[in-house]
Amino acid sequence: MQVGEPGPGPPRDLQNPPGAPMDPPEPPDLSEPPSQLWGLDPLFSAFVRLFVSDILDMTESTQVPGIFFYNSRPVYKVDVLGTVVFRRERDDFYCYGVDDGTGVINCLCWKTELMREDGSGSGSGTGAGTGTRTSTSTGTTQGGFNAGAELTRLRRAQQNRSRLEIGELIRVRGAVKTNRNQNQNQNQNREITASCFYKVDDPVLAVQTSWMLEVPELYRTCYDRRYQLGPGTETPVSTATALLKDFLQQRSVTRFRPYDVQDLLQPLVPVLVPVQTDPVQPPAAEPDPGSGPAGRVQEPGSGSGPGSGSGSGPARAQQLRQLLQEVLQVLLDQGVVYRRVKSQDEVYHVTVQDTDLLMAVQDVIREDSRRDKYRDTGVHVLQVLSSVRQRYSLNVTRPALDLVLQNLEARSDIISTRDQYYTAL
Repeated sequence: MQVGEPGPGPPRDLQNPPGAPMDPPEPPDLSEPPSQLWGLDPLFSAFVRLFVSDILDMTESTQVPGIFFYNSRPVYKVDVLGTVVFRRERDDFYCYGVDDGTGVINCLCWKTELMREDGSGSGSGTGAGTGTRTSTSTGTTQGGFNAGAELTRLRRAQQNRSRLEIGELIRVRGAVKTNRNQNQNQNQNREITASCFYKVDDPVLAVQTSWMLEVPELYRTCYDRRYQLGPGTETPVSTATALLKDFLQQRSVTRFRPYDVQDLLQPLVPVLVPVQTDPVQPPAAEPDPGSGPAGRVQEPGSGSGPGSGSGSGPARAQQLRQLLQEVLQVLLDQGVVYRRVKSQDEVYHVTVQDTDLLMAVQDVIREDSRRDKYRDTGVHVLQVLSSVRQRYSLNVTRPALDLVLQNLEARSDIISTRDQYYTAL
């Protein structure tokens, strides 16, 4: 052994002698849900349309390698549309570098049996000869259909759709993988193993425009929202919020006061059971029959102390009021309701049912869209919010305005020129 070379180390028996405590296993990562609950999330079994930058930034699961988490939601299959900026071909696969404007990721595309054969070489000649022999020996159908020629044409079409050059548009669906190369960064060595890939013909950029409009909407409505996994994760506040939302939608309520909907939440408040607060007394001797009233035993529940049932009514009513206030605050934060005027008379207006608010927002967008400053680009949502607060109500929140804009856009009263910019029709 040379000088400076490490020795073989202590024997295995000395490293872990008999009777010595074993090293405890690594605790599971509490930031990710248990693997038994991943299938409850719809994203787990879908091809998720994520931007390349988010695919590279996803954290890999510590429980099952090959599963990644975006916003604590399990993902392992993605759907990407981008431009080919890198190309490498081997006998069994293509390797394309796909750029969607946010980043570049390698896509490993395996060749099928038909793609491995050279359609322009001996394979095409063999196919043509086979078609000729078929037509001469067995003859063609009455319509002149030649199976060999059609198979050759389909083979060439498949090769043309799967063999891309730099600058062409490609769509890839597949699983996200990470090569275990210690010399490179883990994110830089992440790639997509394609299960489906093809060249996209988009001469007027219609496909790319539709893609860039749909993907941000998926982020807002699905990907960026937390998803509760497993049973028993709902809280009384979330249950009461869903109940009140359904009631407002089914009855088309325009405005209400807290005492109007308080009875709806009453079944969600548990009944308080009286609890005896007196200390436990040891069993006493049987009282003397002649001791009079002093020896009479008091029946449980007959007294008026703090443990009696008379205090359960006010306590339950207080819990009901507290639950109602928390639910109303959640609805305010989500923009489902808002208060036009803050006063002692608590009146809550339902956002999508308030025709005055819808007309006010539509008028603001229509007037501002006529100005030269916003004629081409549209009016930004913050500009709309500022104008609505000045003209209509100071208490209109951003989530409430977003719901109004979605409602007006669904009715084709306004359109979005780009993200968070709107113009009137």
